[in-house]
Amino acid sequence: MLQQLKKFPFGFIVCCLSFTFERLAYYTGKWGIAIFVVLEAANGGLGLDRAMGPIFSAQIVAWTYITPIIGGYIADRWISPRWLVPFGELLMAAGWFSIAFAKSPTGVWLCVILVAVGTGFFKGNVSGINGRQFASDKATLTTAFSFQYMFVNVGSFIGTTFITLIATVYGQYRTMFIICAVAMVVDVLWWLFGMKYLGDAGKRPFKVDNRVEDVDNADEEADLAPLTKLERNRVTAIVVLTFLSGLFWLFWYLLYMPVYYEFGPAAQGGMGWANWNLGSFEMPTAWFDSSNALLCIILAPTLAAFWLKLSKSKRGDLSMLTKTALGIMLLGLGIAAMVLGAIVYKNTGRPVGIWIIILTSLCCSVGEMLFSPLGNSFISEYAPKKYLGTLLGLWPFIIFFAGLAYGPLYNAMRVNFISSFTIAAIIIFAAGFVLLAFVKKFERMIDGPTE
Repeated sequence: MLQQLKKFPFGFIVCCLSFTFERLAYYTGKWGIAIFVVLEAANGGLGLDRAMGPIFSAQIVAWTYITPIIGGYIADRWISPRWLVPFGELLMAAGWFSIAFAKSPTGVWLCVILVAVGTGFFKGNVSGINGRQFASDKATLTTAFSFQYMFVNVGSFIGTTFITLIATVYGQYRTMFIICAVAMVVDVLWWLFGMKYLGDAGKRPFKVDNRVEDVDNADEEADLAPLTKLERNRVTAIVVLTFLSGLFWLFWYLLYMPVYYEFGPAAQGGMGWANWNLGSFEMPTAWFDSSNALLCIILAPTLAAFWLKLSKSKRGDLSMLTKTALGIMLLGLGIAAMVLGAIVYKNTGRPVGIWIIILTSLCCSVGEMLFSPLGNSFISEYAPKKYLGTLLGLWPFIIFFAGLAYGPLYNAMRVNFISSFTIAAIIIFAAGFVLLAFVKKFERMIDGPTE
């Protein structure tokens, strides 16, 4: 791994470490918002109604999915992406400072807005700059972005494992948010230092970068031509899978809420359905988040090696759609694990062991690793060229609505927790099973001959 990294330009490290600082702050803060707002003011929070925790959590997730589309549009046409990045970092720093000193919900809403807008200027543009430091061959880019994904998860892991201890061990939630803000200020300084190593990448808006195809030069006759049957089938498949993506991420994010609020310890705003103690030490519920990051770091190379070995066998590798179906079904099992834990608690009156949290995390993380590669790669490969941008934009757009919905949906479901989450598990598992049953039909739709 280190040998491979040495072959990459130093500008690649600049971009990747920028993601590490940003994701450290984001994942620490995302967990912190959900807990901070429902704690009594005397315990370092705002003491708002418990229902507001999921709402704020959902809002920051949702808007950080949609704003990169806007930030990317600006970077494409008008402003140098490499200057939009530090501007976004400063906005995120201001957002984390605003919640650190919040005296009312206004400060929390200001945090959500500033972090969301800052993410819009940061996220996609750093990836765009990073990609333009390499030759455009698929293998090199795939390797580079795999490393970038690992840097992202390293930031998430460090933040949710260690920075959150400031809140849970010492009760200093506001100090934790200040550290998130300082991390973003450090990120600005790191970026300004590293810009000289980026070469020409991101100096100009992406649309006028001579390495990017100008869509205005596309063949107008091809744009006006009607879609073939194969193209129509591919669009249909993409729309169906986009809907499944929304369903997956809706319940994937929602599953964090019972971990925090039902199974979490009382000192962290939970109801104590699970035992989080290691001896006299009470683990932060944020470690559920960090376990996901750690598992992604471990699973990424492990699964890559497994798929490579499988591809060389007589049977061959599983298709992307099969992996996607299995990922959805694993999420269903994760929800079922929460239901099992709730049933055990209700029947015994005693907190369940931490094993239920570990099982849920494992199901969700493996499911994510199987499901998440689908998105942009599938659309980029199969979308008709004239609808590529629209269909690529539809993917984060549906996740935006899933993000908005999971907070209110959780508040509705928690009233009848066991029955509601049982129904959710059945729906998710059934969706994965149906996709698995129709994999071959889907593959014929997208690979069949035109007519």
